Amino acid sequence: MPPTSSPGSATSTNAVEALAERVRAGDRRSLAKAITLVESTRADHQQEAQRLLETLLPSTGGSARVGITGVPGVGKSTFIEAFGLYLIGQGKRVAVLAVDPSSARSGGSILGDKTRMSNLSASPNAFIRPSPSAGSLGGVTRRTREAMLVCEAAGYDVVLVETVGVGQSEVAVASMVDFFLVLMLPNAGDELQGIKKGIMELADALAINKADGDNAKRAMRAAAEYRNALRLFRHRTPHWDPPVVTVSALEQRGMDEVWSIIHDHHEKLEAAGALDELRREQRHAWFWSTLEDGLRRKFLARADVRELLPKLEASVSSAELTPTDAARRLLALLDGGVESAAGAPSSSRRARAR
Repeated sequence: MPPTSSPGSATSTNAVEALAERVRAGDRRSLAKAITLVESTRADHQQEAQRLLETLLPSTGGSARVGITGVPGVGKSTFIEAFGLYLIGQGKRVAVLAVDPSSARSGGSILGDKTRMSNLSASPNAFIRPSPSAGSLGGVTRRTREAMLVCEAAGYDVVLVETVGVGQSEVAVASMVDFFLVLMLPNAGDELQGIKKGIMELADALAINKADGDNAKRAMRAAAEYRNALRLFRHRTPHWDPPVVTVSALEQRGMDEVWSIIHDHHEKLEAAGALDELRREQRHAWFWSTLEDGLRRKFLARADVRELLPKLEASVSSAELTPTDAARRLLALLDGGVESAAGAPSSSRRARAR
């Protein structure tokens, strides 16, 4: 459980410093406790979390940050387990931040990644943290960036961030990692029809998974088609041309090639000074994401907003106001506006809204 002392107290400060020390020592239980603290939405926990992050910050930045996404059924969890076990075999410590999709209705999530990665989770050199997306952008938890820093401070050499592979999750993850790997299926013809241009532009490499058995030849053909397709897109950095490889997570084959690509990417960007620039962009994106989230929460917490919001929502639902007009009325409160949604708008306005 997170520290329970009042924020700002000497006891609370000492507890945070002690937790930070245990995290830096590599204690996995303390690492889990620290991530629980940074994920908490309680105001007092958030204050303690920021003190914890400030204490840990000098020990961060040394990990390889790798985002992994892919279409449903591509075998992300199987790949991550195979890749993680390979890295551990190379003497690395691996942290996996696996974001589970939360139910839009109940807010619940399966949190089953430890079950799907049973072999990896049993390793003392691996740490797997399944977290519910809780409705945040693209299925990425708002605190994934903070969790990544805590894992780095705990001495993990590689941090893998798995997306749920829907909506804008790819963009969100790409903004916080150094290397973005996109997994694809061998049936390139179908894939190329529905592939998003944005994902291709974000990818630092494509890996055709399930390249085994009868799929081996199809995977090779798919790889050739993707190589041709990648030439049509602009990439994240001019210092790197995304390669395409075939892998089999089931047979644990191709993991060495993927790691070699990630290592080569890191060296090229570092030599060009682009890695430092990428990290600066990550911090900039983090700042604005946090600022926008904070502004939204503070605005919706205002008493006048809480009073007016349900009326405006009802007016929008009944087509008495356009969503734009309703939003304008609500935002007018920031300027001391006194517009109210009480009462229906005129019949002419109601007709225009419809």
